Amino acid sequence: MKYTQIPTDTFKNLQLNAGILVKTFDPETGEATDLIGATTGGVNFTDAVEYTDFGDDIDNCPKNMKELKVLDSHEVTISGTFVSVSAATAKLLAAAADASGNKITPRNDIVDADFDDIWWVGDYSDVNSGNDAGYIAIHLLNALNTGGFQIQTTDRGKGQFAFEFTGHYSMNAQDTVPYELYVKAAPAQTEP
Repeated sequence: MKYTQIPTDTFKNLQLNAGILVKTFDPETGEATDLIGATTGGVNFTDAVEYTDFGDDIDNCPKNMKELKVLDSHEVTISGTFVSVSAATAKLLAAAADASGNKITPRNDIVDADFDDIWWVGDYSDVNSGNDAGYIAIHLLNALNTGGFQIQTTDRGKGQFAFEFTGHYSMNAQDTVPYELYVKAAPAQTEP
């Protein structure tokens, strides 16, 4: 069958497993540090873009005229569920909060220090171990947990901590979309 096929390099281009959430990642070396916590059910990233169609009220103008469409903003989120939590993770989940030892005190105001970059990093392709492993990484800028602190417990089960980190624009870099995306194949996979 002519159209029942897949690209021959499909396995080289698969993202595998759930990935990890970390505070620090170096795209040059592939080194990830400061693992935030163990997750369950995977992680979901969404870039919900908003557009304005300036032609929508013009007589005889078809909807979605490309020359009259403007991209207004990106609302980017990383969501999922942690099954492990530390005091540092609990502070991230509480969003606007202060930490002193093992005590996290929520606040009614947001300060600049509440925003922090986070990374999701996932295995990529058939070469996904060792120093030259491929990866897909999402760098969420100025992240804040906008879902509020949540815990769901069960009898004879693990506590689950839902999160929704939202990336934020900054007054200091208003044209910078609040995320970056990296896709790196292992050197053996790189095409000449």
